[in-house]
Amino acid sequence: MEVVMTDKQFDKIIKMVAMILDGCKDLDEAKKKVEELMEDNKTSKKE
Repeated sequence: MEVVMTDKQFDKIIKMVAMILDGCKDLDEAKKKVEELMEDNKTSKKE
């Protein structure tokens, strides 16, 4: 099954990434925040 992302979904993701990067002092902090979001997403899908 192929999953297709709409332009609106893509734009929303890019804006979220930009917000994360704006709030970070360095690359390591940004990576940590992204990893936390991915973990939160994994646990919310299991429930």
